[in-house]
Amino acid sequence: MPTKHSYILNVKISNVSSYREVYEKLKLALNSAPSYITVNNVHTVVESVLNKKYKEIINNSFLSLPDGKPISIYAKLKGKKNISRIFGPTFFEKALDWGQTDEIKHYFFGSSKETLEKMNDVIKNRFPTAIISGSLSPPFRDFTSEENESYIKQMKESRADIFWVGLGAPKQEIWIFNNYKKLNKGVMIGIGAGFDYLAGNTKHAPEWMKNASLEWLYRLIQEPKRLWKRYLATNTLFIWYVFLELTGLRKFEE
Repeated sequence: MPTKHSYILNVKISNVSSYREVYEKLKLALNSAPSYITVNNVHTVVESVLNKKYKEIINNSFLSLPDGKPISIYAKLKGKKNISRIFGPTFFEKALDWGQTDEIKHYFFGSSKETLEKMNDVIKNRFPTAIISGSLSPPFRDFTSEENESYIKQMKESRADIFWVGLGAPKQEIWIFNNYKKLNKGVMIGIGAGFDYLAGNTKHAPEWMKNASLEWLYRLIQEPKRLWKRYLATNTLFIWYVFLELTGLRKFEE
């Protein structure tokens, strides 16, 4: 059954109510042409408002998951009751777990070699029959065309089903959009900090902070130098944009 979507500041958000529902839709997509999934929070929504090209990437995804709790809360305020938060790192772990039974093949692209090694050790311990078809840590800079073609070649040769891309937003979504059609099959998913969570570099927030939409604050406490400007700017802009939309002072057009 086709997935219905809602729009937050005219950015597509898929109407999904559970991790299992997303996983089943993902499995169905593996039998079709290559596609991609975006995992969206306040940062990506604000980035989409500011960058029309980036919004087109989000809006053309197979699934656009409501990762940030404020996204699902605002959607429900607008009457979309069947939307629940799908936290990217949690879905990543569930897909690794459930994929053991379905013999799903995974490929990891992004982060550092050290993080990928730590993450692979965790996977071997927690999900012993998960199939890892390959992993690659690219340089923390723009890739040359030769490098990029080499990465895609390795991905295709891996014959993986899911390609988890951890380059950070908005870089990962832009890279995915420019490259996903080069695959023979499979689904690319921008997973952001998912590798760091599973490797243990970043800790999950306590449940009460997740329920109170304060997970961003917990991450900020862990990485203040890197994240404080982003959270200050994007959270403030998101609140402002929501105010403008709710009061009718601005229409967020395509």
